Amino acid sequence: MGLDNPIHLLLLLVILLLVFGARRLPEMGRSLGDGLRGFKEAMSGEQSVGRLDAAPQAPAAEAVSETTASDQARITG
Repeated sequence: MGLDNPIHLLLLLVILLLVFGARRLPEMGRSLGDGLRGFKEAMSGEQSVGRLDAAPQAPAAEAVSETTASDQARITG
């Protein structure tokens, strides 16, 4: 029983969506990719200057919008 069957992959994706939610999955995938990339660079002995294509994240703006939505729900609820 491996993950070579598409049904198993689909079941795993559904479980991940239920546990973490659709909002967190891209963030987790991005951080996992960055971690693997850093690990490979460390193993090969290369040093990267940095990624220029990565845009800075703005977590404060997201937190503000979540707070506003929860406040609105509390007011109308």
